[in-house]
Amino acid sequence: MKRGKSRASKDEGKGQDEPAILETEDLDKRFSRGPDPDTISLASVTAVTTNVSNKRSKPDIKIEPSAGRPMDFQVSVTVIEARQLVGLNMDPVVCVEIGDEKKYTSMKESTNCPYYNEYFVFDFHVPPDVMFDKILKLSVIHSKNLLRSGTMVGTFKMDVGTTYNQPDHQFYHKWAVLCDPDDITAGCKGYIKCDIAVVAKGDNIKTPHKANETDDDDIEGNLLLPEGVPAERQWARFYVKIYRAEGLPKMNTSIMANVKKAFIGENKDLVDPYVQVLFAGQKGKTSIQKSCYEPIWNEQIIFTEQFPPLCKRMKVQIRDSDKVNDVAIGTHFIDLRKISNDGDKGFLPTLGPAWVNMYGSTRSYTLMDEYQDLNEGLGEGVSFRARLLISLAVEILDTSSPDVMSSTEVQMEGVPNISDNATGKIEEFFLFGAFLEATMIDRKIGDKPINFEVTIGNYGSEVDDAPTKPTTKRSKKSEGDEEETELIQGSSDEEVADDGELVSVSTTPPMKPVITDRNYFHLPYFERKPCIYIKSWWQDQRRRLYNASIIDNIADKLEEGLNDVQEIFKTEKAFPERRLRGVLEELSNSCSTFLSLANKDQNQAGRTKLDRERLKLCMQELENIGQQAKTMRTQVKKKTVKDKFKQAQIFLQKLRFLADEPQHSIPDIYIWMISNGKRIAYARVPSKDILYSSVEEETGKDCAKVKTIFFKLPGKKGFGPAGWTVQAKTEVYLWLGLNRQRKDFLSGLPNGFEENKAVKGHGMQSSPPISLIYTMKQIFQLRVHMYQARSLFAADSTGLSDPFARVFFSTHSQVTEILNETLCPTWDQLLVFDNVELYGEASELRDDPPIIVIEIYDQDTVGKADFMGRTFAKPITKMSDEHYGPPRFPPQLEYYQVYRGNCTAGEMLAAFELLQIGPGGKAELPPIDGPTDMDRGPILPVPIGIRPVLSKYRIEVLFWGLRDLKRVNLAQVDRPRVDIECAGKGIQSALIQNYKKNPNFSTLVKWFEVDLPENELLHPPLNIRVVDCRAFGRYTLVGSHAVTSLRKFIYRPTDKSVNNWSTMEEVVIHTEPEPPVKKMETVVKLDSASDAVVKVDMTDDEKDGKGKKKRKKGEEAEEEELDESMLDWWSKYFASIETLMENIKAQEAEKAEAEEREEMDTEGGEIKPDDSNMKGAKKKKGKAKDKNKAVPGEGQPEKKKPKIDEMKVYNRELENEFQSFEDWLHTFNLYRGKSGDDDEQNGSDEDRLIGKFKGSLCMYKVPMSDEMGREMGIDSNMGMFQNIPHNDPVNVLVRVYVIRATDLHPADINGKADPYIAIKLGKSEIKDKENYISKQLNPIFGKSFDIDATFPMDSTLTVSIYDWDLVGTDDLIGETKIDLENRYYTKHRATCGISRSYAIHGYNVWRDPMKPTQILAKLCKDTKLDQPQYGPGGRVKVANRVYTGPTEIEDENGLKKQTDEHLALAVLNHWEDFPRVGCSLVPEHVETRPLLNPDKPGIEQGRIEMWVDMFPKDMPAPGPALDISPRKPKKFELRVIVWNTDEVVLEDDDIFTGEKSSDIFVRGWLKGQQEDKQDTDVHYHSLTGEGNFNWRFIYPFDYLMAEEKIVISKKESMFSWDETEYKIPARLNLQVWDADHFSADDFLGAIELDLNRFPRGAKTAKQCSIDMVLNEQEMPMVNIFKQKRIKGWWPFIARDENDEMEITGKVEAELHLLTAEEAEKSPVGEGRNEPEPLEKPNRPDTTFLWFISPLKAIRYLICNNYKWLIIKLVVALLLLAMLGLFIYSMPGYMVKKLLGA
Repeated sequence: MKRGKSRASKDEGKGQDEPAILETEDLDKRFSRGPDPDTISLASVTAVTTNVSNKRSKPDIKIEPSAGRPMDFQVSVTVIEARQLVGLNMDPVVCVEIGDEKKYTSMKESTNCPYYNEYFVFDFHVPPDVMFDKILKLSVIHSKNLLRSGTMVGTFKMDVGTTYNQPDHQFYHKWAVLCDPDDITAGCKGYIKCDIAVVAKGDNIKTPHKANETDDDDIEGNLLLPEGVPAERQWARFYVKIYRAEGLPKMNTSIMANVKKAFIGENKDLVDPYVQVLFAGQKGKTSIQKSCYEPIWNEQIIFTEQFPPLCKRMKVQIRDSDKVNDVAIGTHFIDLRKISNDGDKGFLPTLGPAWVNMYGSTRSYTLMDEYQDLNEGLGEGVSFRARLLISLAVEILDTSSPDVMSSTEVQMEGVPNISDNATGKIEEFFLFGAFLEATMIDRKIGDKPINFEVTIGNYGSEVDDAPTKPTTKRSKKSEGDEEETELIQGSSDEEVADDGELVSVSTTPPMKPVITDRNYFHLPYFERKPCIYIKSWWQDQRRRLYNASIIDNIADKLEEGLNDVQEIFKTEKAFPERRLRGVLEELSNSCSTFLSLANKDQNQAGRTKLDRERLKLCMQELENIGQQAKTMRTQVKKKTVKDKFKQAQIFLQKLRFLADEPQHSIPDIYIWMISNGKRIAYARVPSKDILYSSVEEETGKDCAKVKTIFFKLPGKKGFGPAGWTVQAKTEVYLWLGLNRQRKDFLSGLPNGFEENKAVKGHGMQSSPPISLIYTMKQIFQLRVHMYQARSLFAADSTGLSDPFARVFFSTHSQVTEILNETLCPTWDQLLVFDNVELYGEASELRDDPPIIVIEIYDQDTVGKADFMGRTFAKPITKMSDEHYGPPRFPPQLEYYQVYRGNCTAGEMLAAFELLQIGPGGKAELPPIDGPTDMDRGPILPVPIGIRPVLSKYRIEVLFWGLRDLKRVNLAQVDRPRVDIECAGKGIQSALIQNYKKNPNFSTLVKWFEVDLPENELLHPPLNIRVVDCRAFGRYTLVGSHAVTSLRKFIYRPTDKSVNNWSTMEEVVIHTEPEPPVKKMETVVKLDSASDAVVKVDMTDDEKDGKGKKKRKKGEEAEEEELDESMLDWWSKYFASIETLMENIKAQEAEKAEAEEREEMDTEGGEIKPDDSNMKGAKKKKGKAKDKNKAVPGEGQPEKKKPKIDEMKVYNRELENEFQSFEDWLHTFNLYRGKSGDDDEQNGSDEDRLIGKFKGSLCMYKVPMSDEMGREMGIDSNMGMFQNIPHNDPVNVLVRVYVIRATDLHPADINGKADPYIAIKLGKSEIKDKENYISKQLNPIFGKSFDIDATFPMDSTLTVSIYDWDLVGTDDLIGETKIDLENRYYTKHRATCGISRSYAIHGYNVWRDPMKPTQILAKLCKDTKLDQPQYGPGGRVKVANRVYTGPTEIEDENGLKKQTDEHLALAVLNHWEDFPRVGCSLVPEHVETRPLLNPDKPGIEQGRIEMWVDMFPKDMPAPGPALDISPRKPKKFELRVIVWNTDEVVLEDDDIFTGEKSSDIFVRGWLKGQQEDKQDTDVHYHSLTGEGNFNWRFIYPFDYLMAEEKIVISKKESMFSWDETEYKIPARLNLQVWDADHFSADDFLGAIELDLNRFPRGAKTAKQCSIDMVLNEQEMPMVNIFKQKRIKGWWPFIARDENDEMEITGKVEAELHLLTAEEAEKSPVGEGRNEPEPLEKPNRPDTTFLWFISPLKAIRYLICNNYKWLIIKLVVALLLLAMLGLFIYSMPGYMVKKLLGA
């Protein structure tokens, strides 16, 4: 991670560094688990990274690599339904596949729009990169069963990372578009509606509230695609060309190869490489090049995938083919986001031809490569592996053209060779490095000689280029150079080749380390600093790196500035806006610099299309950023500074994204520390960071600077504690540039050295030195003022540590004293380092001193100390000729962030100064004047002037009690006591005599006085410890808690002007029934002193108490009045949820509107809406809107809602809305045991939790100011804690209502669970096992449970959901814990929610035993207000406020009587408006709580909706519990009469005549009840498509009106133990079929009618058209549940060959809906049976069956069709017969005639 640096240059007269803050990284970095930038103040980064003379570059603070570490992920997919599946009469199954795991939904029969609502969960434990590259695939399979795999209808795929990048890491209710991978010309194959969420450990999911599924039919508007991806994705081909590779490591992992070599002596290249490319779940390979280290493939792999693809990365891997198993040699990921741009002037993904570098395990060949993972692309590579020449291009396909291949199979084909200079001209590069210091070398390797090896690519590597092997420098013949060979020596015997060419020296001479202290060694370089230099040849692609460097530098500057601004916010200093303006100014200037520089070298060889496009993109983006920054600068005002700051952070992310160059050129530099020939630890330096350019802005940020580099262990060794110890810290100077530019490669070194060349003599002026000998050195004294640390890591099993700090500077180290048993040590110690020798010029050292490393350890009695964290600092330097005084001296104490691996582990308060010892010796140094009264022997305290100024504070502690203490060392805690300590002073609570009997303290308030710093930011933490007093005076530490910030407990006196508010004039508030539509009201917010009349929209029953709907002007009356008796608690619940959804929508709209206004305005005069979330549905209250702005949705008439009393539905825990109910009673978690490491942090805190301390703190300066004393002169024993109830045990009736659970984690193999509720409170436990709900992940429980409890013993309520199992134990799905005690005592009054209106009967009955008037009276008494005065005319006066409202109420019998309850309730609902005493009271509510499972810490296992009421036993008993049992579905019967069909398509050809006809029948069923499908009889041989049926279908069904769902209970399979309940939308399916006798019937068409809204049938067949289905929006809709009866014509539709919808027939039907009772009264028969039979249809005679009465059929056939033909035939036959007879008889007749016979 990059670090921000920030310190104003010293001359600005700032006395103090401005600490910097870590950047908030974008998503890809999220897993480094950095600290939350809002919680820390970081001087460490500052001090380290201050740069003045630019001789030093910034070190990286974090050491441990986080990339390859596995984490927990959970992917949950809900498949809701599918629509418009292509295919006739199918039985679809949906398959959900992630990586290699597959899960299937159940099969739905004969439907193109199946409804599933099935939930699947996949759990993974893999590194984030691997997780995000996994492909999530949804596919629909037609008729899959045990015997056959079914046919694929269509698939949809995306990678998991795409979902994780979504807001809230999820897609909710979106439609995935299916397409057929085998036929890309086919278009869309249907849609699946699903929810997909990806949760990593510690993410909190926001589940949108599961309300009634209103079937959003807008599929096109809700496609499952990320923002900005077009709805119509086209098919494209991705061409990945693989040309050649070079620099492959010498390897062959098969043992056989070595054996073969030994026997046969064949010494071929032992590697058979091929390249494998993985993309979007498909895999392509090149051919294998046998035995070849420099393989040439010239092949391309072609993927066909939709564009833009929903898979972000393409994985390119060089593998070694082997008979046993192939291994990866190196891996490279191509991120498509970085090589394309989707803007208006964007470009398709394109890359290269360019070399990509691959990094992985070390190159030394071993049989078992322990770092093989690195070659697979997991974790940071520790060495260069190879480079590969590739290019990528994308071509969008025109799928309509005939010659397009329709399959998406991966293809491979050859490509022509690429010219050698296509990737750039080869240049000679020169790398120089000097090691100025090597310290902090781990003691394990301290006894062997150590040297460092530097490599760039394969140059400089000892392993590869043995001295005997000449490497051919590939200089191109075309450029006229002669071939030259060059010897590259790995040894450090400096040689010179004969031709005077210099030879690279890549390693420093080995040297034996010297001991620094117990843990670390250092190398004794003293004034002689070893150097290395390497010549290498690479394609000259510096322009790419230069542009990236400029952007990087801009981003670093911006980040640094933003860190300053953040720090100003945090320390609440003045004028953050000034600093932000400066930052933006600098940003816009540097953007314009970029524009002027970036466009150079346009025609350089090897420029690729991506180079040109990226340049255009960067120019465009930076121009935009520059312009926006300029305009923003003018808009930064005190009010807007936070918003503008957020916008500037977005710029930063953009710049970081642009700076990442996807086409590599020069490989990164690796430095290895080698001990005795063995590679120990490495450091990696990106080549662009040290690349030289003659233009300053283009130079890499570490080029020609001294960089502090920490070495780390390679691969998995670096995970966890092993990776946190520094292997070595080096100060290295690096320079990389063209060999011909190398004249000033030493310019950045600290001055004052002589060069030591390898060879003396002529011609060697130009050769680089092999070591530097420093002649100038300065002597300093370093003073380290270690004051204190806080929130350190708990390293001992007690949950505490024994910390000491070890300070390293140059080759010196010292330690502070050890403080026992604390996480917040105050060392108050000055460490003096005398005679520190630093090499170089004095002035440079003043501006850029080396850094100080501070490590904090935990001392153990045995064994070595445990590492607890590390931080860096830079001292403020004073030269001997400078004055020691302001503004720079004495230095200020500052907080430095302590890191342990990648995690923050506390903060340290310290100051550092480096003082030069001049010629006059130490006498001239400023004296050390510490406080003298301390007798600490040789230990020096921090001197006056640096230590903070103290003043006296009194800290009062409220001791309430201890809760949930677990066992300590197997023994139960019996007599605990709490010790409070702050800054060395402290106090003990009273002893609890018997924790089991009463865990509360007998003495409530105690106090102590202590000296604390004036500056609140420097306050030390306050430590709370609980000890258990055992026999014989032994004490055991139970657990501890450190309150790191006392600021929230500082007492600040209230504003005096408010104190006498009761004397002011009255404020009248009308509360009136609100209009039914939630319009945004224009409301004016009053302060308490004004006297306007305020209109507050209040829900209240009307005067007559009936919840009838108010009529608004201009609206017609509601169609139906609500019947009070029909309403129940669920009506209220569903109405409330609807309101919640509306509010969320309205808030989003408002937010969008506010943002638009933000864009437009630069200082508008309007008031920003403040979301006061206290009022349930009335979130609109208190939002002063612009009067003339139209409220959204005011123009169009809105859907009217019947007025139902509502409650508040919170979509999270209740305590989240009310600050955990810690208004006066705080809960402090007590921890014990070691802290978990790194990623286990979230989980481990749970395990370490040993109990809770309840109490509070209050601190104030003494002596107190007068008015504070006056105000509280009440009960002196209670100090500041007045009006606090006693803490004796209280008996309470706890009533728990559980409504439902959603999205439970499946617990059974079938992907379902059988949940039931278990409730535990103290010793009472209720398991509602017999009422489990079978196979349901969204069970509706609707139950209430009563438990008797005694506070404080039973204060934590646990509500769990278990999974019932027939055999074995039941599994816990998840549980939630509620602290009832805080709810009971809070002033928000969370015992029983206050409803919006008061009723004494019906669904909205008042639940609390105390009536509103009594509650109000008690509140007034408790807050010392006058009792409320009820006046005539519906008025009540409380303090200076008058409320008006109705005064009548109606009882069950409809009698009205007078009451003040409405008025009192109006006051209670507005209690937060009262100054000083007011606070919002908990409304009647339902809360949604996440369920967690201890085995899967941090990952939600579902949610539960519930609420808790508590009734003290000393009050009147409450009424019976509300009945919230789930609504029973109502029984209905749907009667469908199919009268006729018309224009049905004709399928059959007649055997005799070839005529088209159809044998029509109609089939119908209600969705989900396919078993109950019913068919009409067959209308045979219809020639016109007309069919007459008069046939009745009867469908009984159970229906839930509120949810608009049919409820079906059936066994899932023959093996199921019990029935499972399904809820599915009420849809009637009608299909028309053609009956065949000898083959399967043919499906002709279908229509699905949603019984809640379907198009009204057409009056005649003519008017019935396909529009009724396709353009539903325009059609008049009906609801059968309201209409009851409807008759008309509807179209049947099906898809034709081109996938177009066509009409295939029309049906005349009549739908009649009856309730079960009505149906019983008037029964009817199915088909045409009794009772009430339908008459037989009058069908034409052709419809007989020919083989039943063949003659009849023939008669019909002949008579009807062929009548005239037969007559003609008969006539013709007669004529023929006559002619024949004539011819026959003619001769005889003639003879007769002739003979005259």
